Amino acid sequence: MGKPDLSQWNDELRQQKPLDIVRWALAQADGRAIVSTNFRPYEAVLLHLVTRAAPAIPVLWVDHGYNRPATYRHAEVLRAKLALNLKPYHPRYSAAHHEAIFGPLPSTEDEKGLKEFSARMKLEPFQRGMRELAPRVWITALRKVQNPNRAALDIVSHDENFGTLKVSPLFHSTDAELEAYLAAHDLPNEWDYFDPAKADEKRECGLHAAWGGRAVNA
Repeated sequence: MGKPDLSQWNDELRQQKPLDIVRWALAQADGRAIVSTNFRPYEAVLLHLVTRAAPAIPVLWVDHGYNRPATYRHAEVLRAKLALNLKPYHPRYSAAHHEAIFGPLPSTEDEKGLKEFSARMKLEPFQRGMRELAPRVWITALRKVQNPNRAALDIVSHDENFGTLKVSPLFHSTDAELEAYLAAHDLPNEWDYFDPAKADEKRECGLHAAWGGRAVNA
């Protein structure tokens, strides 16, 4: 893959529908695309779009062991409904092991603790999954409205942490548009989701931030 003209690609894709963006992303991948998920709200939209275009695409999921019961049930419903080729990756510590060694989940005020937790329980298994699956194109559910860091991104970017082309087909989608898509395709949503590596929606867990690429001593 040559050096991309990101500004041109983003200008062109901004006028396209999400499914067309997915198809464009797959065309860049030479058979080596993945989609990542954490089964948070609205991710059923992306998984439905991507599996319509590429039913067997690997779905990378880091199960850090701290998901709420509703999220695990939601994941199983979508796995069956969409016939997901789910590739779960787990950290080297179970939740119980981690808490026995490192203590309870960090508080929202403990920035250092949150980053260390993320490195152990989320970034390390994600990096392992990316090494093993070795995608050229990584399709994500990033949206502009999620937090200030993501608002500075765009539909297509070059991900320095993983050396892939990162494509976010729903980047400019609104909640109302995603609600309409869920209803039109009889897809479930999951509102009980919680990410302990972020603690609140304004933080980054490191997957989409420069510090995440330096956080894990592999």
